[in-house]
Amino acid sequence: MLKLTLEAIELVDAIARHGSFAAAASRLNKVPSTISYAVAKLEEQLGMQLFERNGPRVTLTPAGDEMLKEGRWLLTAASDLESRMRQIATGYESELRLVHDSLIPTQSLIGDVRAFEDLRCGTRLRIACEALTGAWEALREGRADLVIAAGEGPAGGGYQAVNVGSLDFAFCVAPTHPLARLGRPLQRGDLLDYNAIVVGDSARSLSDRTVGLLAGQPRITVPSMAAKIACQVDGLGHGYLPRACIGGELARGTLVELATEEQRASESFWLAWKTGAEGRALRWWCERLSRPLVPALLPRAVPA
Repeated sequence: MLKLTLEAIELVDAIARHGSFAAAASRLNKVPSTISYAVAKLEEQLGMQLFERNGPRVTLTPAGDEMLKEGRWLLTAASDLESRMRQIATGYESELRLVHDSLIPTQSLIGDVRAFEDLRCGTRLRIACEALTGAWEALREGRADLVIAAGEGPAGGGYQAVNVGSLDFAFCVAPTHPLARLGRPLQRGDLLDYNAIVVGDSARSLSDRTVGLLAGQPRITVPSMAAKIACQVDGLGHGYLPRACIGGELARGTLVELATEEQRASESFWLAWKTGAEGRALRWWCERLSRPLVPALLPRAVPA
C-alpha cells in the first residue's frame, strides 16, 4: 500500500510554502501539534527525513524537495481530474480562476462575486491580478480561466475576447515639477532629463510591455497605478495617467495636465478566455462581465 498520499503531499507543500508548522497549521485550520505529529508519522512511514528543524523554522531536506517537485505535479493533475469529473457530472467546474488587470481593484467585482456565490454551484473562485501583459500571459499559460486584460492579446490566438471598454490618458506632473514651467507642448527631448514613473509588467515569459517610455529614459518602476499616481503627485516624475482615475487630483491642483506633441492612444480592455472552454461557471462569468467594465470599475478620486 502506498505510504505517500495526496493529503500528505498537500501537508508537506503547505509547510514548505509557509516556512513553519505553526504557519501551515494556521493556513490549514489545524493546531500545530497535529501538523507536527502528522509529519513525524509520515517520516517514520517513509523511513526518511523530509524537513530540517531549525527552531520554529523548517526547511526541506533534499529528499523532501524531490518529493515536492513531483508531488506538486500530482496535486495539479488530481485537481484537474476532479474538475473534469465534476464538470461532467454537473456542468460546473470545481474551480474558476479569474485574473484581472491591476488597474481594476478587486473590490470593484464584489457585487459579481456575491451574485456568483448566490448560485451555490460549488465552484471555488480564485481571483488574482496582474499588470500589463501579465493577465494575457496567465491565460496563455493556463494559470487563468478568464481574464480582464489591457491591450491587445498575444499572437497565436487560441482564445476568444470581447472588448469591455477603453481608457483615455493624460500626461501629468506635480505643479512643482520643472516640466510644468515650460509653458509649451512637451517634446521628446524635454522628457529625457527627468524620471518617468512606470508600472512594472508582471509577465514572466512574454516580453515586457512599456507604453510612452523613451529608450534610455530614467525611470522609477512601481507595482501599481495607485503607486504611480502617488509618485507623480509627490513630484518624483512624470507620465501618462488614466483620466478617469485622477479627476480629484486635477481638480485640487495636486496634478496638472500638460500638452505633448505625441499623444498616447486610448487603451482597450478585453474579457478573454480559452477557445473551447465550456464550463457553466465560465459561461456565467463571461455573460456577467460582457459589459462596459472600464472605466466603470476604476477607483475615482473625489474632488475636495
